[in-house]
Amino acid sequence: LDELLKHSDFVVLTCAYSPEMKELINKETLSKMKRNAVLINTSRGALINQDDLYAALSSGQIRAAGLDVTMPEPLPPDNPLFSLSNCVILPHIGSATERARTEMLHIAEDGILGVLDGPKLPQHLRVV
Repeated sequence: LDELLKHSDFVVLTCAYSPEMKELINKETLSKMKRNAVLINTSRGALINQDDLYAALSSGQIRAAGLDVTMPEPLPPDNPLFSLSNCVILPHIGSATERARTEMLHIAEDGILGVLDGPKLPQHLRVV
């Protein structure tokens, strides 16, 4: 992760949430990112320490952030992230397009049929 953060212009979080992943992005990880880096989170709000993100954005430590998810959802109207011009926050509607919803339907359909048709699950599922 350190090498990825050090060299990436865009860091896009698309990982599942687990307790070990809580605040994966925090003061320490943000400090490893390039000054022109853009952080995008479409996964879960709890992956980012939002106070640390605010500090990094307001100080110019990173260039910008785009959040489709926050913690909590929705953010209170007085949350300081809303005051930043380099932070775009969507109300968890980033997937609200016909194309995205159709793709989500196909993924769910493949998973259901994969379980019903045999022991092999689609490759993007992991059994723990």
